[in-house]
Amino acid sequence: MSALGWIDEHERELLEGLAALREDAGTVEAWGCRLAERLVGGARLLAAGNGGSAAEAQHLTSELVGRFLAERRPFSAISLCAESSSLTAIVNDYGIEEMFARQVEGHGREGDVLVLLSTSGRSPNVLRAAERGRALGLEVWGMTGPAPNPLAARCHEALCVPAPSTAAIQAVHLVAIHALCAAVDEQLAVRESRPLALRQASA
Repeated sequence: MSALGWIDEHERELLEGLAALREDAGTVEAWGCRLAERLVGGARLLAAGNGGSAAEAQHLTSELVGRFLAERRPFSAISLCAESSSLTAIVNDYGIEEMFARQVEGHGREGDVLVLLSTSGRSPNVLRAAERGRALGLEVWGMTGPAPNPLAARCHEALCVPAPSTAAIQAVHLVAIHALCAAVDEQLAVRESRPLALRQASA
């Protein structure tokens, strides 16, 4: 397939995936609201994935520790796939299925949010992390490819992109990550605009 042919096909797949994401905009908005409240309250976000999904997990955490659009204080967010020394030690000592789950157990606390990305929704190390997160009281969200899939079933909530290729799924996941960050920024702006007494009452 020529480059132009691939781009045309990718565009068609993206449009289908983005249309599905638009239908799930309410979920993204709700996630942004809950995530903002939890981060302000002292919780942290953990994120993980493999390959391109690992890069997107790092993208999400970087937006929260740094900033997306609005200037604000940094929040605690850790990309579990970026901890190279921990990853190699855990894989060596406990096996690949524990590479994220053991970090979830070490870093996660009840009330934290765990975001897991997988285009297939079937990666064993991500599935184990979801199970461990739920057992420890974290709120577990998934971003996957077409449903149904095992990861979506193990998460409290999931955004499932009905696109036929990994490239399109990951591209839509990146849009979802940016939309989530925009929703967090919006919620923080609303929170800061409220009178101090109301902010303290809801903290």
